[in-house]
Amino acid sequence: MSIQHVLIVDDEPDIRELLEITLGRMDLSTCAAGTVAEARTLLEGRHFDLCLTDMRLPDGSGIELVEYIQQRRPQLPVAMITAYGSMDTAIAALKAGAFDFVSKPVDLKMLRDLINSALSLARSRPPTDGDAPDSRLLGEAPPMRQLKETVRKLARSQAPVCILGESGSGKERVAREIHRLGPRAERPFVPVNCGAVPTELMESEFFGHLKGAFTGAAGDKEGLFQAAQGGTLFLDEVGELPLHMQVKLLRSIQERAVRPVGGNRETPVDVRILSATHRDLAALVAEGQFRQDLYYRLNVIELRVPSLRERLEDLPLLAGHILSRIARDWESTGFRLASDALELLRAHTYPGNIRELENILERAATLCEGNTIRAADLQMPESHDDLQPLRTDAPGQGLEDLLEDRERRAILKALAQTGGNRTAAARLLGISFRQMRYRLKKLGIE
Repeated sequence: MSIQHVLIVDDEPDIRELLEITLGRMDLSTCAAGTVAEARTLLEGRHFDLCLTDMRLPDGSGIELVEYIQQRRPQLPVAMITAYGSMDTAIAALKAGAFDFVSKPVDLKMLRDLINSALSLARSRPPTDGDAPDSRLLGEAPPMRQLKETVRKLARSQAPVCILGESGSGKERVAREIHRLGPRAERPFVPVNCGAVPTELMESEFFGHLKGAFTGAAGDKEGLFQAAQGGTLFLDEVGELPLHMQVKLLRSIQERAVRPVGGNRETPVDVRILSATHRDLAALVAEGQFRQDLYYRLNVIELRVPSLRERLEDLPLLAGHILSRIARDWESTGFRLASDALELLRAHTYPGNIRELENILERAATLCEGNTIRAADLQMPESHDDLQPLRTDAPGQGLEDLLEDRERRAILKALAQTGGNRTAAARLLGISFRQMRYRLKKLGIE
């Protein structure tokens, strides 16, 4: 392997010497500069795999150097050295395009981990339009092309990203793609739905606990932060976190350390934080339901996922992919959409986005005769007005709930008419017994 070269930019000789010794022990070649001007001169004349710069320099700031490199050599990772406690400065650096940051006094282990991550990124050849890796994000509509390009850029940074989008639009898939394309791809990706963790267990789930910390703690347990060590922690529906947990999460992000329940010391953790929500976090901050300081820590970069109705031209591709997966799961020969079914799908607005499309197609695949799905098999409402009471009275519900409610009522009525005979009820509904059995299980009807 060829020797990798690191540019060190710091006006303090002692710091430069410490960094040169540390990097030399990592078998890295170093070159030092004391000013922004010296750094620019070196960058113009030599190749570097990483730039490590202090924030305050005699003739400018580290952020100016980050912006300079972003304009001229955007594939060069830049890591920032910031003063202790200056998180706002670190966030400004990340927004400008810095790969990551480390605080003074420099923790050498954390510095080595950062350097290894940055250099692994530098070793990987940046994808271009012609040789980009297979994306897990399906679609070629303009909003999706822009999303995929932004994801590739964000994967080359360690900045926290807040992924916004409607329910069912694929926010977790976007988070997984950022992780997959970045330097942490070989380390864990740990997703957690913040709204699904019981309040009384949140601290233990996130930070772990020691044996005897509380009743029932029979042994030590690592938390989600420790499970994601070296990788990515994905906080889905982060807007559902209660205020007391927001405080503890903020400290862990700031200090890059966690304290297990029952412990008296903090353990350093190295994780990248990605978060997602379908709620308006800024509005929650204004209402006092979400801490403003945590909002700014999580929302360093904001990424919006387009809804399905914004990219309906991708519908045939998405539908084909979903039907292929269904056929594979069911060990079937495959399904195809008739032209009338495709036209009906194109006319829908999808309040539940891709998740709703998946449910519609799964239902249709169950009910269709043979392997061709026709418009009638989709069981789409004639008017979307039917959705309004559900969407108003029960937030988060939509077409999926309406259709399941209609199916449930029709099946229960048929069962009542046939005295509970499922075979006769299936015949009455015009479906096969296999389809009836699937619907009973899907709807939870005993």
